[in-house]
Amino acid sequence: MADTPFSRWSDLDRPALDEAGLAAALIRDSGLWRRLEVVEEIGSTNAALLTAAADDAPDGTVLVAEHQGAGRGRLDRVWTSPPRAGITVSFLVRPDVPAARRGWLPLLTGVALAEAVGAVTGVRTSLKWPNDLLALDGRKLAGILAEVSGRAVVVGIGVNVSARAEELPPTGTSLTQVLGAPVDRAPVLLAFLRAFERRYAAWVRHLGDPVASGLASDYLAWSGTVGADVEVTMPDGSTLEGRAEAVDWDGRLVVRTPEGSVELASGDVRHVRRPAAT
Repeated sequence: MADTPFSRWSDLDRPALDEAGLAAALIRDSGLWRRLEVVEEIGSTNAALLTAAADDAPDGTVLVAEHQGAGRGRLDRVWTSPPRAGITVSFLVRPDVPAARRGWLPLLTGVALAEAVGAVTGVRTSLKWPNDLLALDGRKLAGILAEVSGRAVVVGIGVNVSARAEELPPTGTSLTQVLGAPVDRAPVLLAFLRAFERRYAAWVRHLGDPVASGLASDYLAWSGTVGADVEVTMPDGSTLEGRAEAVDWDGRLVVRTPEGSVELASGDVRHVRRPAAT
């Protein structure tokens, strides 16, 4: 038999996603999702949807990749995953909220992802501000990247599902590693997109108000950053240390330092870490 794309990676733990089945299950009862496409390989799902947004692609467009060759995270960091070993998905929305409130969109995405992972797999997680989903041992399960183009926002996530230890950096883990059992990607993906739609609808209905929509309190319930001592690395390499006290109305992390409180947007920082033990 001739090789099909990615056949050398395919096994019982890494079946292909069913585009038709996913699209039918997601779109039929949705007020947001309009189109779902699964591609075998792409450079970057976010980059593809940013181009589509410029060509007036509709809100609710979803692009899923079995393998992403040039995936990236925040600040152009690289995100890699073996073919069919994770969930790589981006979607396009145009939220009718004040521009300052868009900082809450990746945080909303994180809450929806944490809820979906917990509901489908039982894996307990926490959210690291601004864009990481962590296992309880602190290793990274997923990353989130939101990019703006005019009124459009493209949100991408990458979730490690079946990746093995040797396929991940030391700071990463996967749902299969945490559970010790295979995980079906499709139910996690559908649960996430449905959870996102519910939260997004409430957030937009309240004009991006994180308090009135209930998002702020739910984010704090999942947060592993707020209430913790943190060391923040700035783009110029300098650092500040303090206690992460809150997330403000614009999605900025509020850190209390000996010199006073500082509000940090996601673009203002390179890393947020717990201070090294002494």
